[in-house]
Amino acid sequence: MALSRIDTTNMIEDVPQSKIDNNINFRNLIINGSMDIAQRGTSQASITTSGYYTVDRWRTGVSNAGTWTQTQSTDVPTAQGFVNSTKLDCTTADASLGAGDIVYYTHRSEGQNLQYLKKGTSSAESLTLSFWVKSNKTGTYICELQDSDNGRTISKSYTIDSASTWEKKTITYSGDTTGAFDNDNARSLDLNFWLVAGTNYTSGTLQTSWGSQVDANRAVGNVNLADSTSNEWYITGVQLEAGQTASEFEFLPVDVNLQRCERYYQKTKTASGIGYGSGVGVNFIYKFPTLMRASPSVSLDGVLAVSDYVSANYTQSGANASINGTNVTNEGISISCASFSGLTNYRPYGLRQGFTNAINLDTEL
Repeated sequence: MALSRIDTTNMIEDVPQSKIDNNINFRNLIINGSMDIAQRGTSQASITTSGYYTVDRWRTGVSNAGTWTQTQSTDVPTAQGFVNSTKLDCTTADASLGAGDIVYYTHRSEGQNLQYLKKGTSSAESLTLSFWVKSNKTGTYICELQDSDNGRTISKSYTIDSASTWEKKTITYSGDTTGAFDNDNARSLDLNFWLVAGTNYTSGTLQTSWGSQVDANRAVGNVNLADSTSNEWYITGVQLEAGQTASEFEFLPVDVNLQRCERYYQKTKTASGIGYGSGVGVNFIYKFPTLMRASPSVSLDGVLAVSDYVSANYTQSGANASINGTNVTNEGISISCASFSGLTNYRPYGLRQGFTNAINLDTEL
């Protein structure tokens, strides 16, 4: 029996363009825009300075503008597929801002991940930002793209219309024909959600087209989220993509999302090594499960304990044990731990930090 041929000439015309666009993998320039990965922890109180605190890849900028608690929250828009958001809660108010006072929530991207945007050429791509946001404080907020390679910015406003209600926002930024992003692993593009801004950042005219960075033009009209301890702000579903329209949020498998975050920050609770010297120290070699962006800085949380693989006991500990990170690369690290006692030379040992302590590996932008 002969098989009939299926005419596929016009089949593509029956598929909505939005469905085709949504099949482009990794179209979202934002890593962990769903706020699902939080290796550092799910809550941090008493925030008064800038840093990375809870949700991976998201940095909180703070300078002299109240005190904040940041939380990975389970308060999310209904029936949108999200399970986590970030919450910033003002716990000490600042109703009278100083000129340089700021609070903003930011994501930083490497230049080598941005080359297809063709920035600095006549073919520069527009960028469209979409996100879900919620706050008890209604009014105007500013969202800024900041080109740190060339000192250029563009800012657009959005409005929270209804108090304590999840709202979806979409903002489109024109392509920038001036200043290419550096093709390297360093910081190139910041996405800044402004929450508090003193007059150093609000006294000019909002810069809604790409131009040289002028601080006075960056956050004009932004509300002061620090003016009351009842104020809080939530965000999730952040997507930044090439083009002039927003596609549906790109949900990634949790292992893929974690691996992308581990390029910038990892923590480990275990490692293996060999006792050495006079029996007071151990050398450990730890190979990173994910290649990191650069050679990381190394820090220790808590007290180290050493497991003797022969006796299977966690008998050795050192309250003042230090970690000297030597031979650090973006692939792994050789860790020298001293201040122990009673170790046997050349015997295998395991490094253990306990359930809450860890070795932190940080190469954030």
